[in-house]
Amino acid sequence: MGRLVRQYGTAATVEMIFRGSLPEDFVERETVRRGDPEHAAALDRRLRAWQARLQAATPAADLEVGHQTGARLVVPESPEWPTQLDALGHSRPLGLWVHGSADLRYSCLRSVAVVGARSATAYGVHVAAEFGIGLSEANWTVVSGGAYGIDGAAHRGALAGPSATIAVLACGTDVCYPTAHHELFAAIRRQGAVISECPPGVHPTRARFLIRNRLIAALSRGTLVVEAAVRSGALNTASHATNLGRHLAAVPGPITSEMSLGCHKLLRERNAVCVTSPPEMIELVGMIGDDLAVPERGPVVPRDALNDETRSVLDAVPSRGGVGPASIAVAAGVDLKTALSCLGGLAAAGYVERVPKGWRLRRGHPN
Repeated sequence: MGRLVRQYGTAATVEMIFRGSLPEDFVERETVRRGDPEHAAALDRRLRAWQARLQAATPAADLEVGHQTGARLVVPESPEWPTQLDALGHSRPLGLWVHGSADLRYSCLRSVAVVGARSATAYGVHVAAEFGIGLSEANWTVVSGGAYGIDGAAHRGALAGPSATIAVLACGTDVCYPTAHHELFAAIRRQGAVISECPPGVHPTRARFLIRNRLIAALSRGTLVVEAAVRSGALNTASHATNLGRHLAAVPGPITSEMSLGCHKLLRERNAVCVTSPPEMIELVGMIGDDLAVPERGPVVPRDALNDETRSVLDAVPSRGGVGPASIAVAAGVDLKTALSCLGGLAAAGYVERVPKGWRLRRGHPN
């Protein structure tokens, strides 16, 4: 369908389906592309299926229902269309239903997909919420699937910040699935948008969940997998991100948790970057030089302020007894004059003290 629309346009494609015939040159190219002489028969069966769907379609009614529920139809020619979806090529959606206050194109210019297991652990829910809050406070949009577990936690975290969050559904925007997320979706519509390529009234199926995952990956600059089993929809989204050439990151978890096995697999096979905080994720997907994360450092201690020579002299001073400055100079690798100067400074700062046998560390000296 995508190749037909790209080559002949939407209106002409609808007319072909209505007539029940495809151009011979298109059928020939598709047969050659698939390398299957019997593919022409498969195309004919697919055409009959499209005809049946077209006869049952009620586009005017769909638009009216969308209008009544507050949803709008955004197509590639619309100003609100996110152009990054064009990277999907022939798999690009023909249109998206958008229900919410956010401008879809603008919101997705700086966006991160946060995905993971529905049956998430307390650890995963906490981490997803922290990433949602951190990304939102840094003015990044959180894109996810609106499901239980990691998705819901990421959306709720994003709602605690000022930025929009986008929920990509596998059903119509007027269908609340999961049903327990009625209030969550209402909040997302107020501070973001609920979107779907399914028209109003369509209910989710297993296939639709997998199909919509490509949209989650394509809408964002990068995808973060917080928790995922070895077989999970989150890894399907990760695969789409990799195929699109988008950044992929994963959060490490307990090695005893089945819900982290998928993340560890991505990291072990070097398909994903290890990320442990929102700033690290922003550094991965952000602009070079503008979105660098602050390096993680241990606590600053007083001896960090000492220069290299003074630290060497301090390391050469014994904690018990005492030793003369000449011995300290030799152990520190400096000349006697430098050692005496450093010892004087260290004594003034409370690090060392004079004793009958020379110098030693002062009890209770700064670390």
